[in-house]
Amino acid sequence: MLEILAQTGFNALYAASYISLVAVGLVLIFGVMGVVNFAHGELFMAGAYAVVALYADLHMPFLVAVGIGLAFVGLLGLLMERALFRPLRDNPLGGLVASIGFLMILQSLAVMGFGVRMEHIPPVTQDVIAFSEKVRLPVARLYVIIAAVVLLSALWFFLKRTRFGWALRASAQDPEAAALQGISINQTARIAMFIGAGLAGVAGALTAPLVSVNPFMGHSVIITAFIVIIVGGVGSLEGAIIASVAYAFIHTVVTTFWDGVLADIVGLMLMLIVLIVRPTGLMGSADRA
Repeated sequence: MLEILAQTGFNALYAASYISLVAVGLVLIFGVMGVVNFAHGELFMAGAYAVVALYADLHMPFLVAVGIGLAFVGLLGLLMERALFRPLRDNPLGGLVASIGFLMILQSLAVMGFGVRMEHIPPVTQDVIAFSEKVRLPVARLYVIIAAVVLLSALWFFLKRTRFGWALRASAQDPEAAALQGISINQTARIAMFIGAGLAGVAGALTAPLVSVNPFMGHSVIITAFIVIIVGGVGSLEGAIIASVAYAFIHTVVTTFWDGVLADIVGLMLMLIVLIVRPTGLMGSADRA
C-alpha cells in the first residue's frame, strides 16, 4: 500500500506541475486584464503541436522545440491582446466571447494542419528512476516537474523583485491608480498576455511526449484550470498553485483506486464544497487582485 501511495504521489506531482503552469498563466491574464480567456486551453494545445512539428517532424532538439513553442505561443498571446482584448477592454463579456471565437480558430487551424488523429511522438528519454520495484519516476516526467518549479520561481522573482513585475501587480490591484502613476496599461497587458500564454504553451510543449496530442486536448485542460482557479481563489497566483497540487493529488488518488470519471466528479465536488465554505476560494479576496 505504501508503494502504491508513493507512486500515486509522483504521478500527482507531475500532474500538478503542468496544471499549475496553465492555471497561473490564466490567473495572471485575468488579474491584469480582467478578461476570462477561454482560448487558454488551445494555447496549451498550440504549444504541444509546436513540439510535434519541430521535435517529432523536423527532429530539432527537444529543449529548442520547447523554447520555440514558448515564444510562438507567447506571440499568439500578444496577437490576442492587440486584436481581441484591447479593443474590448471595457467590455469583459465581449472579450470572453472573442476568446471563444479564437478558440475555434485555433482548433480549426490544428485540424487543417495536422488532422484529427492523435499524435504520439517519441519520448525525450526512456530513463526511469526506480525507487523500488513498484515505485518509479520516468525522467521525462521529472523534467516537467523541474521545469514547473524553475518557471514558477522565475515568475515569483519577476513579480516581486523587478520594476515590470511591480507594474503588473499595481495594474492588477487598481488599474486606474496605476495609470495615474504613469504605468502603461497597454504595456502591462502585453507583458501579462505574453507570460500567461507562454506558460500555457510551455506546459503543452513539455507534456507533448507524454500524452496524446490532438486538436481538442485543450478542453479538459481549461476545465481543470478553471476548477483550480476557483478553488484557489480568483486572482490569486499562490492559491492557483496550492489548488493545483491539491486537485492533482485528489484526482490522481481517486483515479488510481477507482476510476477517472469518479475523479472528475470528485474534483467538481471539491470546487462546490470550497465555494460553499469559502466563496472567495482558499486564498481569494472579495476584491479582484
